[in-house]
Amino acid sequence: MATKQVKVTLVRSPIGTMERHRQCLKGLGLRRMHQSVELQDTPAVRGLISKIRYMLSVEGEE
Repeated sequence: MATKQVKVTLVRSPIGTMERHRQCLKGLGLRRMHQSVELQDTPAVRGLISKIRYMLSVEGEE
């Protein structure tokens, strides 16, 4: 049984954003612009994504 994956891409610069939002980026494993990561679709990851949705492009969600 395969776990669901979510592809997250950083599309907006974190410069000038709140420190908590930059920590969310670090938690997702994003460091530079246009970098993409594939993460497991868990409630914890969903929470991080929803917090900084304005900086991200998300694929693979329903």
